[in-house]
Amino acid sequence: MTDPLSASLAAAVRAARQDRELSAGTLAERSGVSRAMIGKIERGEAQPTAVLLSRLASALGLTLSELVARAEGEDPGLSRRADQPTWQDPVTGYLRRAVSPPGGTELVEVELPAGAKANFPASSYVVADHQIWVLSGELRFHEGETVHDLAQGDCLQLGRPVDCAYENTGRQPCRYLVVLTKR
Repeated sequence: MTDPLSASLAAAVRAARQDRELSAGTLAERSGVSRAMIGKIERGEAQPTAVLLSRLASALGLTLSELVARAEGEDPGLSRRADQPTWQDPVTGYLRRAVSPPGGTELVEVELPAGAKANFPASSYVVADHQIWVLSGELRFHEGETVHDLAQGDCLQLGRPVDCAYENTGRQPCRYLVVLTKR
């Protein structure tokens, strides 16, 4: 792995699992991610997608922002733009920036490329309540069987945890803010 954040994420996943005294098998059962993939991620042999990371974070009792903050090794009370960690999904091109310091309410800015779709299992939503605020572009949000077409300025409060998908139906990148309030 050449990306320093990916290597740090590998160490953060391993450390969080060990801190909770979980075996890779137990984490696999809780997250729905195979034991083999967890081993590859922890050894830095595979770059995880946003979906895999969110499943692992949730199974570890963390939000994705908290896991990324652990990988960065810092948890300051002030989060300057230059210090805000970013991470890009290698499959969808989804670009995620943790705007706020983790803990309490978290702000995460996402840029989803035109035509991209990122699916997340219900388990990704059990740790925190979510709101989505579209900053620019068009976003089709699939909340289980319900589909929400959102435009700039629209804000959606998610209901109970169900499988969800963020889909950019427009021709330009879509930027949105996810507001997470840990339960």
